[in-house]
Amino acid sequence: MIIRIVKLHFEKENISSFERIFKETREVIRDFKGCRHLELYQDTVDPSIFFTYSKWDSEEDLEAYRKSDFFMGVWARTKMLFTEKAEAWSVKHVHSIN
Repeated sequence: MIIRIVKLHFEKENISSFERIFKETREVIRDFKGCRHLELYQDTVDPSIFFTYSKWDSEEDLEAYRKSDFFMGVWARTKMLFTEKAEAWSVKHVHSIN
């Protein structure tokens, strides 16, 4: 399993548009083959910064999603709202404590 973290910077006036896009597409993303978990976070200091956090069965499943027509359409709509290029990391879980 891999975890994908994506950092997104938006124009302040575009935040509601992004939230609308996410709300419209989140269930389709979550139901995509291999996606096990999806969350959206907003920075506590700068509300124009968001993070998506998703868990995928494999790198292949994530890549299939990223190459899908669905992703291409959502990404085209979303990146028009950015103030700077998105940053993304694929990481693996190492340890947790509760």
